[in-house]
Amino acid sequence: MTPEEFRTAGHELVDWIADRRLSVEQRPVRPDVEPGDIAARLAGDPPEGGEDAAAVLADLEQLVAPGITEVQHPMHFGWFPSNAALSSILGDIASSGLSSLGISWESSPSLTEVEEVVVDWLRSLTGLGSQWSGVIQDTASTACLVAMIAAREQATGHNQAGSGLLGFGRPLHVYTTEEAHSSVRKAALLAGFASDDIRLIDVDPHTRDMQPAHLAEQMAADAAAGGQPAVVVVSLGSTGVTAFDPLPAIADVAEPYNTWIHVDAAMAGSAMLLPECRHLFEGLERADSLSWNPHKWMGTILDTSLLYLQDPEHLIRVMSTNPSYLRSTSGGEATQYRDWGIPLGRRFRALKLWYHLRIDGPEQIRARLRRDLANASWFADQIADRPDWSVVAPVRLQTVCVRHTPPSLAGDEEAVSRHNLDWVRRLNKSGDAFLSPSTLDGNWIARVSVGVESTERAHLERLLELLDYYAGDLST
Repeated sequence: MTPEEFRTAGHELVDWIADRRLSVEQRPVRPDVEPGDIAARLAGDPPEGGEDAAAVLADLEQLVAPGITEVQHPMHFGWFPSNAALSSILGDIASSGLSSLGISWESSPSLTEVEEVVVDWLRSLTGLGSQWSGVIQDTASTACLVAMIAAREQATGHNQAGSGLLGFGRPLHVYTTEEAHSSVRKAALLAGFASDDIRLIDVDPHTRDMQPAHLAEQMAADAAAGGQPAVVVVSLGSTGVTAFDPLPAIADVAEPYNTWIHVDAAMAGSAMLLPECRHLFEGLERADSLSWNPHKWMGTILDTSLLYLQDPEHLIRVMSTNPSYLRSTSGGEATQYRDWGIPLGRRFRALKLWYHLRIDGPEQIRARLRRDLANASWFADQIADRPDWSVVAPVRLQTVCVRHTPPSLAGDEEAVSRHNLDWVRRLNKSGDAFLSPSTLDGNWIARVSVGVESTERAHLERLLELLDYYAGDLST
């Protein structure tokens, strides 16, 4: 493809993307496909002689796009928001177009220094102190793994340079709750922690927040048995019910053991942009690492996750590699982001944030977040006033957890649980809206995650109608 052919095809592709965004509400939220349907429509082998870009775009429209779950749809209330602001898509295009090689400062000075600037912009915008230094990871799952490895080396005195975990001679313990994201356990295992040494701390039965008293008991028992409390993962805005673990009290428990504190605020971190929400993040200055995802509620397109650290030099010591072919003539004053994470190569992800923050601006983003908080609060009030419906967890931000209990099933928890799973599945299959089912105390509930960029109050009014229809239809 020549630059001129690229220009023509690129214009057509951008027009197609813009048209899809304009028409997103006309499509079902969830595609009506079964596993294997998409692959069966695609050619078994690539064309040996190549094809015209127009033919590829036609297949993108006819074969691929119909298999997309439309997470930009205003009736998408599943998981957490996965917004892709069009301004940030421009940054993604610019990143690909520049085709920069991010393996060292020297391989792309702009890649490194724009990243330094935008992560500092967001540090300031979210009220974090100047002691924090940031880096862009792909996801919060990777950020958690990086933090786990850093915590492991702090606990062992950098034993990776010697005899490693086997030579350390003491079990290392990880502390979190059942509310923590599944990536926390995965990261602990990948970082070398033993499954038997992962401790699930009790949560408050109403809020699902970690109970510091139980954490203190467990840490004391592990230390008395010869173990080392290595890391506690604090959820600020958990996936299931948006629980907020009490960070100040947790820090009081963890500090005597020199335990690393990692804060997972993957979705909820966007709320730090709002001064009125920062009380939810009290005690952050006592954590060692913090991750949150602009690619969720804030709206910068995937994959743009932030990891902030109080002591980046510790992480650099853990992650550093300096082969001869990467040694820089810039000396030691330049940031080498390859030493802040797992991959050597990195994309120019910072441009997505740079475009998003410059074009949309922080105030517009804040206004949208406030709209979503108001809509979630309104929706929770509507549910609470409806017969047979209940809000089953505190509404901390924009996620509302609901449950329907038909009078005919009242008292039969197992039947009510099946009923809630059934109506959510039926609603999702319809394509009219999309919710995430989840479990609370072993029983199925529905999560309504408000926050898609295009979702307005009218869409929540429509969702109430759909809930009454699908839940009521199944219970009669």
